[in-house]
Amino acid sequence: MNPMSIDKLCDWGERAQPTMPCFQWRGVYINEAFMLTTEILQTLKKYTANMQKKIILYVQPGEHIKKPELMSFLEQFVSTSDKLYLKIADDYRHRSNISFSLWVEEAENKNPLFSGILFSGIPGGHEFNSLVLAVLQLSGTAIKLDENIKKNIQKISAPLRFEIFVSLACHNCPEIVQTINQFAILNQHISTETIDGGLFPSLIEERNIQGVPAVYLNGQLFANGKIDVSVIIEKIDAHAPKETAHQPTAEALPLQDVTVIGGGPAGVACAIYSARKGLKVTLIADRIGGQVKDTLAIENFIATPKTTGPQLVTGLKDHLKDYQINVKEYIKVTKLIDGNIKTLHLSSHEIIQTKTIIVATGAKWKELNIPGEKEYLGKGVAYCPHCDGPFFKDKDVAVIGGGNSGIEAALDLSGIVNSVTVFEFMDTFKADEILLSEAKKRDNIRLIHSVKTQEIIGENDRVTAILYIDRNTQKLHQQSIKGVFVQIGLVPNSQWLKGIVDLTQYGEIKINEKCETSQPGIFAAGDVTTVPYKQIIIAMGEGAKASLSAFEYLIKMQK
Repeated sequence: MNPMSIDKLCDWGERAQPTMPCFQWRGVYINEAFMLTTEILQTLKKYTANMQKKIILYVQPGEHIKKPELMSFLEQFVSTSDKLYLKIADDYRHRSNISFSLWVEEAENKNPLFSGILFSGIPGGHEFNSLVLAVLQLSGTAIKLDENIKKNIQKISAPLRFEIFVSLACHNCPEIVQTINQFAILNQHISTETIDGGLFPSLIEERNIQGVPAVYLNGQLFANGKIDVSVIIEKIDAHAPKETAHQPTAEALPLQDVTVIGGGPAGVACAIYSARKGLKVTLIADRIGGQVKDTLAIENFIATPKTTGPQLVTGLKDHLKDYQINVKEYIKVTKLIDGNIKTLHLSSHEIIQTKTIIVATGAKWKELNIPGEKEYLGKGVAYCPHCDGPFFKDKDVAVIGGGNSGIEAALDLSGIVNSVTVFEFMDTFKADEILLSEAKKRDNIRLIHSVKTQEIIGENDRVTAILYIDRNTQKLHQQSIKGVFVQIGLVPNSQWLKGIVDLTQYGEIKINEKCETSQPGIFAAGDVTTVPYKQIIIAMGEGAKASLSAFEYLIKMQK
């Protein structure tokens, strides 16, 4: 059984009896007594059946209001394998009486060794997977990081102590937690602690954390809010000794027929269609799933009436595994040299040569580019309402953007915050009528159009107000708020291609009906291109089309 397919376990905390008392942390309801159902325990027994090493969970002694709950949870957890043990031990690494650490017994009668992995709080919700994966990987399950990433992490000799503040409702946090956990397993100089912010409110207040994940390195803020793992890896790579950095030559890697850059719906479709043609295919992506990973509700994917972004991403990953595709995740292209044979330089210090390239790098959230936006990022300015919404419980917030994503954000936030004001620049809202109709039914959602946001104002490292102009009267208004969620659309991830292929003034790659760019052998698909209507289903179709065009190009090359 593949341990990376355990996503279905992450909702275990929500399977408790509905009559069970709950408490709220910043608007997120969490079961008062976490429980592992019989179904989950049986599934865990299957995963732990092949554990090769003993894993000991050391819990800090002492009393805490949540201690009985933590102990009950851990007792159930260790009951799933005779290689799992639970012990009480005082350790200076433990933050509090509800902290526990993972230790590995390499051989019989050998003293256990600290793994570098700690949890402060009860790893429920989405973080349950993080605990399960850490245990399995410490006990012998292979770490599925790119080999060059592993080698660079293993070279680090400086001590790196990470603290990762999470919300159990955050669907972006586990990827960061699980990746840094793997770094700790690979390198004894690295340690990491996952901290449930809901159980440490004074610490959250002290560090003024208003967005998760919030990652600290050696006591200093390292990354905050929505973070790509590839960015984390790049920043950590700076600690590796450069004189010994792994730099394989072009000859060390086979010539590829097709190299796909991007791992969203378009990129995965490109890779699968190319592999089905029997081509040598490499897929390079900073993350599989792209923007889809941040989409919680998907109701317009034909033949699948309702799904979520994380579920769809799991399907994309599983489908990739059916084919001989060289997947290089958490890696970026740093340089492209065009020619009959194209050369790609990667952030992992590798060089790949390929006959064709398909660019499917998608898009990222567009920024307002107004005073206060960057200054208060993670301190009231956010881009992910699902992750950071709980930090604004009973507060007044603004959503900038009246398209589908903006109205969906307002609807999500309305159940948590005191009020939501949606600001739209245009004279009408662009969202689907079904969403607008629902928003108008909510007493705490206010919709304003024909306004231009001017500045985000803050005080003492926190957002306090927003300045905007009424475009009809040209009057300047100031509204008191505590948070701003930016939802004004996407900007193509194409900056690195300037001067290589033709781009529009908006940065979109110009393509024809066959997904061909201005350069022979370079194709493009999905949201990064001029194709209209940025939709998942359209991106997949464009990805299939681009791969078929690349295949046709390769056939002509051989003649």
